[in-house]
Amino acid sequence: MTTILHGFELLQSREIAELNTVAKHYRHVKTGAELLSLENGDENKVFGIAFRTPPPDSTGLPHIMEHAVLCGSRKYPVKEPFVELVKGSLNTFLNALTFSDKTCYPVASQNLQDFYNLIDVYLDAVFYPRLTPEILAQEGWHYELESPDDPLSYKGVVFNEMKGAYASADSLVARYSEQSLFPDTVYRFDSGGNPEAIPGLTWGQFKAYHERYYHPSNARIFFYGDDDPEARLRVLDAYLKDFERVAVGSAVALQPALDEPRTLVHPYPAGDEQAPKAMLTVNWLLPENSDPALVLALDILAHVLIGTPASPLRKALIDSGLGEDVIGGLDDSLRQLYFSAGLKGVQPANTAEVESLILKTLEALAEGGIEKEMIEAGVNTIEFGLREQNTGRYPRGLLLMIRALTTWLHEGDPFGPIAFEAPLNDVKADLARDPRYFEGLMRIHLLENRHRTTVLLEPDPELQAQQEAAERARLVAAKAAMAEQDLLEVISSVRALVARQETPDPPEALATIPSLGLADLDREPKVVPIEELALGHTRTFYHDLFTNGILYLDLGFNLRVLPQALLPYTGLFMAALLGLGTETQDFVKLTQRIGARTGGIAPTTFTAAVRGDGRAAAWAFLRGKATVAQADDLLAILHDILLTVRLDNQARFMQMLLERKAREEAALVPAGHRVVASRLRAKFSEAHWVAEQIDGLAYLFFLRKLEQEVESDWPSVLEKLESIRRLLVNRQTMLANVTLDAGNWMQVETRLAEFLASLPAQPAALATWSPEYSTVPEALTIPANVNYVGKGANLFDLGYQRHGSTEVIAHYLRSTWLWERVRVQGGAYGGFCIFDPHSGAFGYVSYRDPNLVQTLDIYDRTTEFLERLELSQDELVKGIIGAIGAIDAYQLPDAKGFSAMSRALIGYTDDARRQYRTEILETTGEDFRAFANILKRVADQGKVVVLGSPAAVQAAEAERALGFDVKKVM
Repeated sequence: MTTILHGFELLQSREIAELNTVAKHYRHVKTGAELLSLENGDENKVFGIAFRTPPPDSTGLPHIMEHAVLCGSRKYPVKEPFVELVKGSLNTFLNALTFSDKTCYPVASQNLQDFYNLIDVYLDAVFYPRLTPEILAQEGWHYELESPDDPLSYKGVVFNEMKGAYASADSLVARYSEQSLFPDTVYRFDSGGNPEAIPGLTWGQFKAYHERYYHPSNARIFFYGDDDPEARLRVLDAYLKDFERVAVGSAVALQPALDEPRTLVHPYPAGDEQAPKAMLTVNWLLPENSDPALVLALDILAHVLIGTPASPLRKALIDSGLGEDVIGGLDDSLRQLYFSAGLKGVQPANTAEVESLILKTLEALAEGGIEKEMIEAGVNTIEFGLREQNTGRYPRGLLLMIRALTTWLHEGDPFGPIAFEAPLNDVKADLARDPRYFEGLMRIHLLENRHRTTVLLEPDPELQAQQEAAERARLVAAKAAMAEQDLLEVISSVRALVARQETPDPPEALATIPSLGLADLDREPKVVPIEELALGHTRTFYHDLFTNGILYLDLGFNLRVLPQALLPYTGLFMAALLGLGTETQDFVKLTQRIGARTGGIAPTTFTAAVRGDGRAAAWAFLRGKATVAQADDLLAILHDILLTVRLDNQARFMQMLLERKAREEAALVPAGHRVVASRLRAKFSEAHWVAEQIDGLAYLFFLRKLEQEVESDWPSVLEKLESIRRLLVNRQTMLANVTLDAGNWMQVETRLAEFLASLPAQPAALATWSPEYSTVPEALTIPANVNYVGKGANLFDLGYQRHGSTEVIAHYLRSTWLWERVRVQGGAYGGFCIFDPHSGAFGYVSYRDPNLVQTLDIYDRTTEFLERLELSQDELVKGIIGAIGAIDAYQLPDAKGFSAMSRALIGYTDDARRQYRTEILETTGEDFRAFANILKRVADQGKVVVLGSPAAVQAAEAERALGFDVKKVM
C-alpha cells in the first residue's frame, strides 16, 4: 500500500554517495506535480519550481511571463515582490531563468527562515500572479507616445533586453545554430523573444499562456540542502491542494531526422571600424538526452575535440589561420543533444574552407585515432569537475536542479544526470574494452550523421541602419492605422502606466512581504582562517579549510615590479605560460599533462586599492588545483612552465592574441555595463586604472595594436615578454596561497617549500606608474540599438569619509530609485550603482538601455530622491539586511581562501571588517541624507562614459552638448 505524506507519494528513493545525498522523487497525488528532494548537509539551501513552457512563436512569451509573474501576487499585492525580497533578504541566489523549453524560479539561502520566506513568495507568484495588461506593457512591450504629433516608439524591459541580445554576434550564432537543427519543433522559435516579433504579442495570448502552463500538473519542484525534508512536503501541499489535476499538453516533440545537411546564411550587424568578419558553425543533432552514460561520453568527446587549446579539432581550426577563435561545444540542455564547432573572425571568402576543414579533421581523427594522452586528459578533467562540484558563485543545488531537469522535464529519470558514478564507470569500462571507443562515437554521431547544418553569419555594416529603418516604418504604419481616438488611448495608457509605476505601494501591502529582522543577522563578519608563513623565502598564506582532499594553490606575481608600458602584456604573458609549451613539451603535450595530472591551472589577475594610501595592489595569479595525491604533479608542472616556457613561438603567440582579441570584442555588447564600469572607474584611482589596462577596453585597443607589432617587429615583442618573465618569476616578490585542511597540509608543506626555493631570487624594486586620468566625457560607439550609460566620481576626492552606511544606501538605490526609473519606467534591462570602499570609486551604470540623456538625468536627480526620502524603519532594516547579505555571499573553500588572501594584500583586517559591519548595522536615516550631499557633487563633477549606438550619441550631443570624445569601438 502506497503511503501518502502531506499529499505526496514516494516514487523512488536513492542514496547518491558521490554527492553525499539522499534523493527522493515524489508525486503530488491530487495534482500530479513532481518533486525531487535532495537531502544533505549543505547549508546553502536551494528551492526551485520549473514549468515546461514551449514557445508558440518568437514573441518571447515565456521570457516576458518569467518577468511578469514576479510583479505582484494574490498574497503579496505589491508591484515588485521580487525587488522587495532583494531589499531585505540574505539570499545567495534569487532570480528566474528562461530556457528554450522551460522556465525556472530558483532561490537559495543559508538562513532557514529567509529560505522559506523566499519559497512562499515564489510559490504565490507563479500560481497566483496579478497579471494585467499594464504588467505586459511594462515587462514586455508597449507603444510609447506623449502627444498625438510625436512619433510612435516601442518600450519594454524584455524588448530592450532582447535588442541587446540580437546585437551580439556570438548570441546570434548560438541562437541560429540551435534553431537550424530543430526546424519542426518548438526549438525553432526564440523563447527569449525576437525584437521584431515581440510587438505581436497580445494580452489574450499572454493571459492564456499562464493559465495553460503555470499549473501544478505541469510543474517540477526541487529542494536541496539541510532543511527538514518533511517540512518541504508540508509547505508545498499547502499550495498544491487547491488545484485539480489537468492535462496540460506541454510535451516537446522529438525532431525528425533530416535527410541531407543544410546550410543557412544570416546577416549580423557589424561596425566599420574593424574589417568585418564572418562566423561559421557546423552543427549536429544527437540522440535524446536520456542515457546518462552516452551524455557523459559525448561531453568528454566534446572536451577532447575542442575543449582545450591542445584539442585536435580546435588546434586544426586555429592552426589553419582561417579565423581568430573557436566557438561551439556540446549542448545538453534540450530534449535532444547537439554539438557545434566553428570559427569566428573568418574572412567572408574563406567560410567554405572552414566547413571543409572541420569535416576533414573529424574524418582523419576517426581514421587515424585520437591521441591516448588527449583522451586520458579529457576523462580526468571531466571526472575531476564532477567530483569537485565547484560551481563558483552559484549554489551547488542550483546546478543540480538544472541538470536533473534535462531528463526529468521530458518524463525521464531525474536521478540520471546527477548520479555520475555509475555512468562514469560505464564510460571507463567501454574505453577499457575498446581503445577506439571515442572514435566510434565520433563516426556514429558526427561523420555518419546526416542531420547536420552549417550556419554562416555574414557581417553587414548596413544591417543596423536597416533594422532601425524597418522598425520606424512599422511604427509609422501602426500610427497611420490609428484613428485620433486610438492615439489618445495610447497616450492615456502610457500615462496610466507611468502613474502606476510612480505610485508607492501601500504600507499594508508592503507589510505582507516576509523579511528578517536585525536580530537575525550576525554582528561578527565571517572569518576565514589565515596564517602567514615564509616558505622558500616566499610570502605564503595558508587557510585551514576542509576541501574534500583537494589542494588549491594560487601562485601570485607582483605586477608592481613591471614598468608601466609592460602592464598591458600581463594577460597574454600569463596565458603564454600555459599555452606556448616548454623546452621539453610542446603546448599540446603540456596541456594534456595538465588535464591528466591536475584539476586545472588557470590565470587570473587581482587589482584593488590598498587601504589608507590609495596605491594599487596589483597581482597576476596562476590558480592551480589537484588532489593531494597529485600535488607533486601540480608542482612539477608549475616548475616547468615558470622556468622553461618557450616564449619565442611567434605563430602560437599570434594565435593566442587573436583568440583573446576576438573574445574581448565578443563581450562588448553582452557585457557592455562592465566595459563602461571599468572605463569609468579607471578615471578615479590607480587600482582601477591598472585593471583597465590589463582587462578593459584599453586592453582591447592594445591587442589590436599588438597584432600589428607581432607581425612587423616580433623580436621587440619577444624581448618584452622575456623582460616580464625575468621580473615576475622571482620568489622574493612572489606569493603562494594555499587552501587545504591541516592534515593534508602536513603532507604538502615541505614539498611546496622545496618548489618555491627552486625558483629564481633577486633583489627587486617597485616600478613607478604615472596613470593618466581622463576627464573628458567619453562616447564609445558600437553597432547596437541599446546603450550602456555610466557616470561617477571618486567620493574620497569629494570629501567623503568611508563609512559602512554607504553599502546600505547603494543597495537601497539599486532596488528602488534606479530600478524604478531606469528599468521599470526607462525600459532598460538594468540600472545599478557600484561603490568600492577601498578606492572610493562610485559609479552609476545602466544595462541594455534605450535611453541616454534621460538616464544621465536620473542619475543626477538621485540627490533629490534621497533628500525627499521618508525612510520607514522597516525599509531601513530591509536595506541593512540586503547589504549584509551581499557582503556575506556564500563561498566555496577555494573562493574563501582567495578572498582572505586578497583582503590581506590590501590591509583589510578583520578588525576593519568588524568596524565596517557595525557601521552597516547601525545605519540611520540621517546617513541617507548626508550621502545626498556627496551625490550632489557627483552630479556636478562626475565623469561620463557611454557605450552605445552612434545615432544615440549624436542625438544626445545635439540635445545636451555633452562634449563627448567619440571613439568607434567596432
